Amino acid sequence: MLRRTALLPALTALVLAVTTGCAADDQAATDSKPSAAATARPADNTGAPGGAAEDGIPLADAIGQLTVKPEHTGGYDRDDFKHWNSGADPDDGCDTREELLLAEAVKEPTKGTGCKLTGGEWLSYYDEVTVTDAGDLDVDHVVPLEEAHSSGAHAWTPERREAYANDLRGPRSLVAVTAKTNRSKGKRDVAEWLPPADTALCTYLEDWTGTKLRWTLTADQAEHDALTRRAKDCPDATVTYEPAP
Repeated sequence: MLRRTALLPALTALVLAVTTGCAADDQAATDSKPSAAATARPADNTGAPGGAAEDGIPLADAIGQLTVKPEHTGGYDRDDFKHWNSGADPDDGCDTREELLLAEAVKEPTKGTGCKLTGGEWLSYYDEVTVTDAGDLDVDHVVPLEEAHSSGAHAWTPERREAYANDLRGPRSLVAVTAKTNRSKGKRDVAEWLPPADTALCTYLEDWTGTKLRWTLTADQAEHDALTRRAKDCPDATVTYEPAP
């Protein structure tokens, strides 16, 4: 699978390629899932907490940067995380989901009225399944909304929760996967669920850890222990992230 190196430039290229002029869709996927931020990264790549890690830091070190804290319980409401909004380009007629799907397509789909996507091809890295119908894909929040709520987002403003739910600018936050795998995952963290494809493990641990660091989300002890244990299977894995604005 190809990793995405820059979302907004990719969207721009799609705008030029699609005759109707609409570019982009919702959610970012990888392992081969695209791994890029849409904005320029700072020159300081120390990887220290609160600073960008552009060139990547070892997965085990990134996990060590997570704050371990019991989860906040109660009060979660999915409607507190407004999505999908108008995406990275408010004028392209596509929402976040559609922009992500356009950006992650292995084979470019045709965009119709209302940014309806037909044709095209995607690779769901969670289960290594090729998908040829956009309707069979879910845009997954790598760190589920309820998990984010329990890990710090309960204290955020509505605007920040919306930014998290529609994070096209982060390389790790959103990914297009089969509806089957997304729904089997639900709200579960890495101590409770991992992608079924063996090839997805290291990418998923990178994406989970990178998203938590980007948004300064905490990890509970069981989650942290699971990350640490499984990271041993990924000695060459690295995490890149840029702190969310």
